[in-house]
Amino acid sequence: MARPVTLFTGQWADLAFDTVCSKAKQFGYDGVEIACWGDHFDVAAALGEPGYCEGRWEILCSHGLKAFAISNHLVGQAVCDLIDQRHQAILPPEVWGDGDQEGVRRRAAARMIDTARACRKFFDAAPAPTGLPAVVNGFTGSSIWHSIYAFPPTDQQYWQKGFDDFGRRWKPILDEFDKANVNFALEVHPTEIAFDMASAQRALDAVAGHKRFGFNYDPSHLGYQGVDYVRFIRAFGSRIFHVHVKDAWWGWNGGGVRGAHELCRSAALLGFPQSRAGRHQVRGYHRGAQRRRISRAVERRVGR
Repeated sequence: MARPVTLFTGQWADLAFDTVCSKAKQFGYDGVEIACWGDHFDVAAALGEPGYCEGRWEILCSHGLKAFAISNHLVGQAVCDLIDQRHQAILPPEVWGDGDQEGVRRRAAARMIDTARACRKFFDAAPAPTGLPAVVNGFTGSSIWHSIYAFPPTDQQYWQKGFDDFGRRWKPILDEFDKANVNFALEVHPTEIAFDMASAQRALDAVAGHKRFGFNYDPSHLGYQGVDYVRFIRAFGSRIFHVHVKDAWWGWNGGGVRGAHELCRSAALLGFPQSRAGRHQVRGYHRGAQRRRISRAVERRVGR
């Protein structure tokens, strides 16, 4: 059976949920992966307002769409991060609070637990079973990402403190995910506790292989780092709970690859509009042979 292909709504959070659903159907998608920001999915409303989850399904069904996952990247980022003013722009006001770093991290952790419960309630309200495990996709943040380039010099003991911090903060969250019968899928990504294969394994070890911890596989965030993203599937296939079908182009034009996200925004200001050395590409816009190689690896390791 073919896998359902859905559109992640997070990039269109400025549009009403009904509008995004209408466009997703027009584009030919089977459903949507619903972001917990904008008006797309409100965690507090899902838990506290009678009929809220049913109302989300009514909108989906009115457009002939399904859902298999919700995503809360923005709040998850704050659980382990070193908090600064950037987080205020992405967090709900009640999570940001007074901006005290530890207070923000604790409120973010509590909201992620609520997200698991809201996810369960949402899928329990579905007009028909989805046939797949409930999944929350997201980020974890990291207290050590800033040190990964290793200057000033760091050592394994320094980095291990970061993984220990991740384990201490996320194991209680994952226990609540387990109670709700929901999986958490970390999108392996620069700025997260897991950003490549080695750090993905250390993250798994830090939560003692918790059965609710896995990955949202997005090869676009691996390729431009030089990570073999097919090997990642072979290594962690049983832990891949969700997939973002997105690749990346990278090449050499003098702009550099490290910091490619930032180059996209800063190049014009610097007078070099073509200086970006890599870019993300959605399905259908990249090399066909490479895309087929990824698809075959997913099917062999994760199953059809």
